[in-house]
Amino acid sequence: MSKTYVGARLRRLREERGMSQAELARTLGISPSYLNQMEHDSRPLTVPVLLRLTETFGVDPGFFSERDTARLVADLREALTGEITAARVSPTDLAELAARMPAVAQVLLDLGRRNHSLSERLAGAADGRGGGGEREAALSPHEEIRDFFYRRQNYLHDTDIAAEHLADDIGVRPGEVIGALTARLAKTHGVHLAAESGERLHRYDQRSRTLHLSARLRPGQRAFRMATQLALLEHGDDLGRLAAEDFEPGTAAHALARIGIANYFAAALVLPYTAFHAAAEEVRYDIERLTDRYGLGYETVCHRLSTLQRPRLRGVPFSFVRVDRAGNMSKRQSATGFHFSRAGGTCPLWNVYEAFASPGRIHVQIAEMPDGQRYLWTARALTRHRGGWGEPGKTFAIGLGCEIRHAHRLVYSDGLDLTSSSAATPIGMGCRVCERLGCSQRAAPPLGRPLLIDQNSSTFVPYPVEDDGAA
Repeated sequence: MSKTYVGARLRRLREERGMSQAELARTLGISPSYLNQMEHDSRPLTVPVLLRLTETFGVDPGFFSERDTARLVADLREALTGEITAARVSPTDLAELAARMPAVAQVLLDLGRRNHSLSERLAGAADGRGGGGEREAALSPHEEIRDFFYRRQNYLHDTDIAAEHLADDIGVRPGEVIGALTARLAKTHGVHLAAESGERLHRYDQRSRTLHLSARLRPGQRAFRMATQLALLEHGDDLGRLAAEDFEPGTAAHALARIGIANYFAAALVLPYTAFHAAAEEVRYDIERLTDRYGLGYETVCHRLSTLQRPRLRGVPFSFVRVDRAGNMSKRQSATGFHFSRAGGTCPLWNVYEAFASPGRIHVQIAEMPDGQRYLWTARALTRHRGGWGEPGKTFAIGLGCEIRHAHRLVYSDGLDLTSSSAATPIGMGCRVCERLGCSQRAAPPLGRPLLIDQNSSTFVPYPVEDDGAA
């Protein structure tokens, strides 16, 4: 078994919680000198200490895994493409930086992205396009919100607890959710419901205290929007304070974070943690059985499954993604170390794209990343229509995946060989940064590798590199 050194992560986690070395050492039952040696990578992390750390800080053991640096390394490779190509820095250097000094790596990543953004804006101004700066600024806060939830492993403990307490107070139960929410809105806040006649799915009029809901919403969608409004009415200040931990009040990022947290509260209200966790374990995470039991949509159930990370009552740690036919990710959250590409262009061998060929059917895949980590992924394509004949709809594939070590807990693993690497499909996080040099599906040349260009020969691999066996 290889030794694991977690000095930078351990030190940063301790400092974020405001603990001294002496305090943490006392909590863990080890000497301050032992802890000091661990924080400086002089001693490796042991299993007993790891277990005590997970209980102390309420984090998954994977938080201290070296695999968790893979996402940071991949992001650095994307942001510093030019520097890698020019051989100013190597992928090995980036991996070392991410593992040993993740805070410094994050600063470098932010600077790289800022430089890329400024270059695009300058290029747009130079060729007369203009407007690029505004588009970039409009998109940036959404990326910040994704990182907000990723840093918290897609679980907000205090918010989840508050939602569950409210669910108990108002009597949220399967089949009775809308009635319970309607009564709470009316009796406690004087809010009544009305039909929304316009194009919007919902609209809250604060002056008349009226929540307008579109007739196009299915019952589960109506319940979710009612629960979101209830979260804003009853816990608005708490949602704002949580968002302010990362974002300045009054900014677009803060407003989006507040909405995102309210949506999280809504899901935790209509699917209270303890009962939903028990139901998920009972049916071995069978998504369709859970949608039938709770009367909610497939996407809502999948998203809630990706948040079951309460200390001492953890579910399977999932990654959740929503992708369109063009490969654009409109949602991505992860309670695991799975690393998504920020630049789009995800791997075409991933089963989320196979799902579009047969909408409504759940596709199952064992996928292996370039770092050797394997995952079990489920994917299903869903189509939503606005309601009228001839009106355009929208189609997405919903992906839900977990590390292979958790796969046996899922009904979707039945009949699969979870131990054989040959049963896995080799995928990557996107052709721009993928390390699989021999992939015949590659759509872009690999970073930092000189191409083998020979007019007298050709290969099945579209971008052969020098000194590579595939050439």
